[in-house]
Amino acid sequence: MTNALDERALTVPAALRPWITRIESVGAGEELPASFAQVPDTATKLVVRVEAGGRRDALVVGPRTRASYYAEADRRLASCVQVSLGPGAVLPLLGTPAVDLVGRAVPLGALPTGTARQLAEKLVASAPEEMVAYLTELLPDPMAAGRSRTRLLRAAVDALSTRPDHAPAQVKDVARELAVSERQLRNLFTEGVGLSPKHYARISRVRHLLTHAADAPWAELAAATGYYDQSHMTSDFRTLMGVPPRSYFTGRLPDPQPCQAFRQG
Repeated sequence: MTNALDERALTVPAALRPWITRIESVGAGEELPASFAQVPDTATKLVVRVEAGGRRDALVVGPRTRASYYAEADRRLASCVQVSLGPGAVLPLLGTPAVDLVGRAVPLGALPTGTARQLAEKLVASAPEEMVAYLTELLPDPMAAGRSRTRLLRAAVDALSTRPDHAPAQVKDVARELAVSERQLRNLFTEGVGLSPKHYARISRVRHLLTHAADAPWAELAAATGYYDQSHMTSDFRTLMGVPPRSYFTGRLPDPQPCQAFRQG
């Protein structure tokens, strides 16, 4: 089982970085795999889909808290562009807190802000190579993303993210370092990311394991990513991915569901 689509990262211009962390152009090849996985993801994304027949639409896809396994790729899909919004960007751009989008896909144009409606209209009408220019034109002045709450949230996200040579900090330590209570930190994450700080850190660690599983033995990876031990890592991986690490990487996976990519709800 694998991902059904080939993803290519596009350059995010400096003017968009206060709002956007990643832009991916995703294309379906002629031979799609029989099944694929969607792994947990902390980002809320703008997704512009193009079906094989030419029909286009724009969705907002909220964070995924656990992995899903699907029986086959959506063969109607020819390509799409996925725009990952940065922490704290969802509410000012789309008019809804990130927590309301968790596990959902909703039409971009149905969200309450004028920016959301403009984005839906422009992005659906533009070719993929034009979308970055439209985003630069349509998104608000980057200074609007520099509010103190957003800066605080992004500092917390950085501290709780797993990267090479950086294990996530404890939530209580992050709150103390930023001079906020743990409750205030949870509220920031609920509004700006859609997940609790703890769940955000767990997903970040598991995604790091998915990327670096071949780099070192499991025990070393567990220590490098901040787990107490390998058993703790295996338990966390099983909770989010549905199977323990060895089963996932050897293809012993849960029974897949019928394909419902970007199911609206």
